[in-house]
Amino acid sequence: MKIMYINNDGGGFADYVHVNENTTVEKFFTQQMPGREPGDYLIRVNRQPVPRDYCLQENDRVTVTPTKIEGAA
Repeated sequence: MKIMYINNDGGGFADYVHVNENTTVEKFFTQQMPGREPGDYLIRVNRQPVPRDYCLQENDRVTVTPTKIEGAA
């Protein structure tokens, strides 16, 4: 299925990506952001916070925004 992925980390980008059915937000994050900690990011689906076990649906919009800016005081 196709979802919109908006990554606000670094330069940022937005694009449609294909994911398998029953993919949770947690699994999607670990696939897209390997080695990163989910606690360092605000993860929303369709502009709303969701639990980590939320299963993504066709045409969902996932936004990943860092809460900690590297180098900031």
